[in-house]
Amino acid sequence: MQLPDDMDTPAEINIVPMIDIIFSILAFVIISTLFLTRSEGLPVDLPSAKTSEPQEVQQINITIEASGEISVNREPTEVNNLKTVITTLMGEEEQTLVIINADKKVEHGSVVGVMDEVRQVPGAKLAIASTK
Repeated sequence: MQLPDDMDTPAEINIVPMIDIIFSILAFVIISTLFLTRSEGLPVDLPSAKTSEPQEVQQINITIEASGEISVNREPTEVNNLKTVITTLMGEEEQTLVIINADKKVEHGSVVGVMDEVRQVPGAKLAIASTK
C-alpha cells in the first residue's frame, strides 16, 4: 500500500467558529444577569450591613440621594409631604413596608427627618436598605 506524497501539510483545527459561539454565550449570560437585579428605588450608593434581610410585603420606596433630593417610588417630593404621600399610596392596606434607600453620603439629620415623618403614618413599617 502506497501513501500519497501530499501528506506534508499538517492537519488544522479551525477554532474561529468555536470562539464565536463562546462569545455569543458570554454575551447572553452578561445581558441576562443585568435583568436579575431588582431595585425599586433610584440608584444610590447603599451602605453594607451583615444582618440585612430581604422583605416580602408591599413596599413603598423612599430614596434620599446624595444631593438631598427625596423621591417616593421614583416621584420627587418634599419631607413635609411624606406623610400624605405614604398614606395615599397605602390605600386600604393595614400595614405596608416603607424602605428608605439613603445614600451613605446623606447627612444623618435628613434620614432622621424622613424616618420621623414615616413613623407618624399608622401601619407603616420602617426599613432601611443596605447591601450585604
